[in-house]
Amino acid sequence: MSAAVGIVGDFNPKNPTHVFTNAALGHLGLRFEWVPTETITDAPERPLSPYRGLWIAPASPYRDMDGALSAIRYARERGVPLVGT
Repeated sequence: MSAAVGIVGDFNPKNPTHVFTNAALGHLGLRFEWVPTETITDAPERPLSPYRGLWIAPASPYRDMDGALSAIRYARERGVPLVGT
């Protein structure tokens, strides 16, 4: 079963904001997965369609800015709930 929320970003365990994001969502009991920006650019429906909502990760220097922007476009065009911080 897939996660309910896809966090668009490139997880870095040394980034405190990423660690706190995981802790907060886990504390709330939400199921989530990080979706690397490099996997999104050309065909966003493949990596993003399993999720009921997307969160554009806070404090991320994205490896692929086009991937992050594709995720935002994907959500807006399909009515997928999207949070950007």
